[in-house]
Amino acid sequence: MSSPLIPASPSESDYADAHAAHGAEIDVAEPFVLFADWLKDARAKEPNDPNGMAVATVDDDGLPDVRMVLLKDFDDQGFVFYTNTQSAKGQHLTANPKAALLFHWKSLRRQVRIRGDVTRVTDAEADLYFASRARQSQIGAWASDQSQPLPDRFALEKRVAEYGLKFGLGKIERPPHWTGFRVEPSAMEFWRDRPFRLHDRVQFTRTATGWTREKLYP
Repeated sequence: MSSPLIPASPSESDYADAHAAHGAEIDVAEPFVLFADWLKDARAKEPNDPNGMAVATVDDDGLPDVRMVLLKDFDDQGFVFYTNTQSAKGQHLTANPKAALLFHWKSLRRQVRIRGDVTRVTDAEADLYFASRARQSQIGAWASDQSQPLPDRFALEKRVAEYGLKFGLGKIERPPHWTGFRVEPSAMEFWRDRPFRLHDRVQFTRTATGWTREKLYP
């Protein structure tokens, strides 16, 4: 028996109420153009973090690991996020530089799946983004031994205070263990909810000459 916490499968009337309008099928030929359009829609509709994405990596045992991060830049070269390279995901990506991303915009009933190789951004890119962060976030990047055991909250707050005193009012340089990773997509799939699980799915695959496009069964 299903848990009472899990909603029942939608009825025909539920679908009719939730899917009053669906629009045309996905017909854009270039994935980054389509992604930019969808992200623009998400910025207008999503109440929190429209640039939030799940990042999946693999550890030394081949066990997948996934967590939410924030997209900080994208262009036709890939999708960029920043992290501590000594964190779990940082170590995974250093040892096995491949990743999968997932954007899920619940209010739009859309998602985008991305897979590809991973490279580090340049020092200049990382420095520029780090300089744009709030000062307390810059201090936090120094104070947090990301993914390592934390004895209690006071230990973290103490480190934040110590680094705050260390830097005073001066410029805070980017920590050497903090940088960005760029996921360079080899495949991108766009998914849009349709009635009765007959969803609209389009997959783009990178080739030597550009992108191929094909529809997928839901």
